[in-house]
Amino acid sequence: MGVSIEIALPGDSATDVLVLPVAEPFEPRGEGARIVDEKLGGRLTRLAGHGDVRGEVGRTFMLPLDGELAAPRLLTVGLGKRDAVDAGALRAAGAAAAAEGVRHGSTLTWLLDETLTPDVAQQAAALVGGTLLGAYDPGRWKTGARDRKPLERVVVGHFDEPELRRAVERAAVVAERVNSARDLVNAPPNELTPTALAEHARDLADRFEHLQADALGPAQIAELGMGAFTAVARGSAQEPRLVVLRYEPPGAREDLLLGLAGKAVTFDAGGISIKPANNLERMKGDMGGGAGVLEGIGAIAALGLPLRVLALVGATENVLDGASYRPGDILRSASGKTIEIVNTDAEGRLVLADVLWYARREGATHLLDLATLTGAMRTALGDLYGGLFANDDAWRDLVVEAGRRSGDLVWPFPLHPRYRRYIDSAFADMKNGSTLRQASPALAAEFLHEFVGEGPWAHVDMAGPGFLERSRGDVMRVPGGTGYGVRLIAEIAGMLA
Repeated sequence: MGVSIEIALPGDSATDVLVLPVAEPFEPRGEGARIVDEKLGGRLTRLAGHGDVRGEVGRTFMLPLDGELAAPRLLTVGLGKRDAVDAGALRAAGAAAAAEGVRHGSTLTWLLDETLTPDVAQQAAALVGGTLLGAYDPGRWKTGARDRKPLERVVVGHFDEPELRRAVERAAVVAERVNSARDLVNAPPNELTPTALAEHARDLADRFEHLQADALGPAQIAELGMGAFTAVARGSAQEPRLVVLRYEPPGAREDLLLGLAGKAVTFDAGGISIKPANNLERMKGDMGGGAGVLEGIGAIAALGLPLRVLALVGATENVLDGASYRPGDILRSASGKTIEIVNTDAEGRLVLADVLWYARREGATHLLDLATLTGAMRTALGDLYGGLFANDDAWRDLVVEAGRRSGDLVWPFPLHPRYRRYIDSAFADMKNGSTLRQASPALAAEFLHEFVGEGPWAHVDMAGPGFLERSRGDVMRVPGGTGYGVRLIAEIAGMLA
């Protein structure tokens, strides 16, 4: 994105729009709000009394100025009830300010409110992160996109303090990686093939110290015995890739290796169990889990966290031709377990079955997989939460807390051995689906559970929040990819490091 971040006192740095966050009920409590109101002769207070300046989350009001302040415009943006302001509200305010502010200039300067419960470092981090995410434009393929004036600079109006700077720089790094993941998810499938995704991983590794990337092709995947992954890829002219990234920083614990696994079906037509034509173009987003994993390890490397990480992305298309795998086929996975195919549109779990096995074989002590896996999870949780299944209570709780802190929210669901009966097969060790229209996210999780080996593992079904059909009304204000998982992974890594 290339947006520069500065910390400077208001008035010490030129700006196009001065942004003032306001809570309900509006009172100029913070020093910045008090000074602004005084210089405007109490106009903010009067405007609040008339209902123009309001504190609902994301509510904006643009006020042209005539030399009263060191900016041509003042933008107020709501944070919600004063006693309920949190990082989510601040991020949403940042996104709303970006959406409105970039219409009037390329530089935004934030005033902070030291009287709010989140301290100024937390405020600044959430506002900057939200601003960068809110400035994202999915229309990069439009012919007029080059003519749009992008956000170029965000200024935090405050004394430059070490804790504040660390928080702001971290937020900016993570937001940049989230927006990069959004670009991947929004990319058309004729551009973002499995091979192109592997090239992106190599480019990412070239950017950051201690990060290495490799990609295994069809022959290597077959040599590993990955019969499940290989079968999904058979119907496409595009070759599959198993993308492997390793982050090995000095000083990291040798007894902990975070394993990340992402589903990256760069286009999913469903195979022989073909999907309906309606909204099929959105199936370019079925690689959102892989995008989150790629840019998640990128965020870890960019932040320089002292944690060993192994990231694996199973990249393929799932389309239809004479070589496609069929319902009734029995596949042998890399683990040796056999799988009866009852639905070729339940392909993501087949890819992940082999990828998760490989992650554990390579020494991952803690596993997290991200996948746009089941439509039922979108029905259950909508576009806000991912569904979480885990085989370890402590690991589950850490992932939930990381979601709460980061904004990539997860909600725990039960993983119970009795769900295993849904995937019992008369012909193989298991089948890849069920004819019963019940608990499909849980049975998918139980399927994956068969391949994770020993040690903590968590599965996040991100079918809802991974790709939006419309604005979510918070920090994600545009349709398309959200980069879900990047913030979650960065937070998990920070908690482990």
